[in-house]
Amino acid sequence: MNKQTGEKNTKSPNWVLGLTGGIGCGKTAISNMFEELGITIIDADIVARQVVEPNSTGLNAIIAHFGEEILLSDGTLNRSALRTRIFTNHTDKEWLNNLLHPLIRNKILADLNAASSAYVVLVAPLLFENGLDKQCNRTLLIDVPKNIQVERTVKRDGVSLDQVNSIIATQMSRENKQQKADDILNNDRDLALVKLDLLLLHDHYLKLVSKNTT
Repeated sequence: MNKQTGEKNTKSPNWVLGLTGGIGCGKTAISNMFEELGITIIDADIVARQVVEPNSTGLNAIIAHFGEEILLSDGTLNRSALRTRIFTNHTDKEWLNNLLHPLIRNKILADLNAASSAYVVLVAPLLFENGLDKQCNRTLLIDVPKNIQVERTVKRDGVSLDQVNSIIATQMSRENKQQKADDILNNDRDLALVKLDLLLLHDHYLKLVSKNTT
C-alpha cells in the first residue's frame, strides 16, 4: 500500500528502506525475502549487540562504569544482569542510553554507507521511536493484528501473555505506525501471497532508486 510518493532526505549516500513492525509481526521472514533478492540487510538489533562485543569501546565503557561483575565467565556482556541493574536505576539507564545510542547510530550509518546493493534495508523494531526513519528514503511497516503478534510471540519465545502484552505496550501503537509508514505489507496470510506483494514493492523501490540517481 503506497501512501506517499515523496521521498525523505537521508544522510547515507545509498537509498535506504526502513523496515519496521511490532514484536511477532515477521520482520525476519520479510527481510530474508529482500536478502534473497540481493538486497543488503542492516539489522539494528544485531548492530546493538556488535557495539558491546568483547574489547569494543562500548563494552569497555560498561565495564568501567558497572564493574567486571557485569560480565559472563567468557568475557561477554551479561545482558540479564545489565537489564536488572538499569531496570531499578534510572540514572544508570540514562547513562547506558547516552553511551549506546550514538555508538549504534554511527555503526548503522557506516554499514548503510558501505552497502553496495541497489538499495539497502534497515530493519529496526523502534525505527520511528528512535528517529531512525530520518536515515531512510522510505519506510515499510510489516503489519499484523495484535492478537497475531501475541500468538506468534508466545509460541516462538515461550513467554507469558502478560509479558508479550507488556512489550507491545512499550512500543508505538499499530495505528501510529500505520500513519507514519510510507508502505504497509500485510503479513497475516500465506507467505507466498506476501512475497508477491513484496516483489511489487521491490520493483517500485528500484524505480524510485533509478529516479533518485538520474
